[in-house]
Amino acid sequence: MSFCEPVLRKAKGLRVDECEATYVRKKIITIRITDSEIAEMKQNLEEAISVRIVHKKTIMSAISSNREDDGIVERAMQTKSVFQPKHFWKSLPSQSHFIEIKRTYDKKLEETTGTQAAEIARSMIESSSHETIDRISGSLNIVSEYFEVSNTNGLDCAEKATYIAGTINTDSSHGSTPVSGIGAMSSRTLSSFSPKKIGSEAKEMCTGSINPQICENGTYSIIFTPYAMGELLTFVASPNFSLKTYSEKRSCFTDKIGAKIAPDDFSLIDDPHLPDAIGSRAFDDEGVTTTTKHLVRSGIFSKVFSDSFYAFREGMTSTGNAVRMGTPMGRSAAPIPIPAPHNLVIKEGRNNLQEMIKDTKHGLLIGRLWYTYAVNPERGDFSCTARSGIMLVEGGRIVRPSKPVRIVHSLPDLFSNISDIGNDSRNVLQWHALPCTTPSLKVNGIRVQHA
Repeated sequence: MSFCEPVLRKAKGLRVDECEATYVRKKIITIRITDSEIAEMKQNLEEAISVRIVHKKTIMSAISSNREDDGIVERAMQTKSVFQPKHFWKSLPSQSHFIEIKRTYDKKLEETTGTQAAEIARSMIESSSHETIDRISGSLNIVSEYFEVSNTNGLDCAEKATYIAGTINTDSSHGSTPVSGIGAMSSRTLSSFSPKKIGSEAKEMCTGSINPQICENGTYSIIFTPYAMGELLTFVASPNFSLKTYSEKRSCFTDKIGAKIAPDDFSLIDDPHLPDAIGSRAFDDEGVTTTTKHLVRSGIFSKVFSDSFYAFREGMTSTGNAVRMGTPMGRSAAPIPIPAPHNLVIKEGRNNLQEMIKDTKHGLLIGRLWYTYAVNPERGDFSCTARSGIMLVEGGRIVRPSKPVRIVHSLPDLFSNISDIGNDSRNVLQWHALPCTTPSLKVNGIRVQHA
């Protein structure tokens, strides 16, 4: 049964040029952890339907939480006078063929009960407990969803998906100054998710950071672990590879397609077909077939991503990157999609983390970034604070934990000074952030100041 068919039938009866309907049903279990115990458990069933209408090149939309809303098409049409025609618009997509992507739906995860989710959360808490840790907080989210997008051009796509993500924050006031740690994991299947690993990583980062010392201002080689690197990919790197940003000359790499922007061993890929990755999907949220795209291939800026709207604006075709981002994970029924990567992936290198540390003469190992934002997007300048898991590396070994440091740097300089890429890839998903799969990266020549 198509939940979108009644909406399309109504639109055809009103003789609109084109209509797209999007329907989402989500089951969400959320567990909140505060003061080292489960503080709240919520189980929600959410449902929404939306329309995007294109009539005489004018784009209108509406959304409803009632999938049987008979007036949604008319409400969208009533906004016609507000919008100007988009004369570059071509057409909504028609039916495509999709490949099957492994490990994006898990029946066991869909059938997980609130009680079972609570047991997973308790395992996260227990594995992060330690005599020097005063407070444990965090969250666990389990999502199962059904997503459907159809249009009057004959497209009808539907997909079931599951997601699980957990985060543990640990805090300690033992020692000279308060310190913290974090552990996080996300996947699409229950068998790939380890609550004990989340807790143990948060514990190790926190206890290993006790009695930090001030880091001298200066220039360091910095090893960004996957969780820290995921933050840079989401909030600093990804916008620069959007066709929208690129065509508006707000990318720090504008006019550099085909140019070398990183070392030969660095490749940045949008891979929507990666098994078990949070953003993997066979079709984008307009129904366009997704493909794997090298944004940077062996150091060369190779491609940008786009949805239909911004592709048409530039006389191009969509790359299959229309996204209706849902919370806490998955898709939504937002009537207007945005262009975004599905899974940002850095191709793995050969060295493990210990080898990367061993090859570092004067550097910092950073486990978590905080307050990461663009300062001057056109130049690629950004600012961030290393908050947790900061270790001073001297002569190829970790010598002591460091207090937080502030970094003000630029993305072009960061990319061009990558000196090592690890083989420790993992899925990274910060709150309200893009899904990434990244190993640790070492970058030379970064100046830091103690925060």
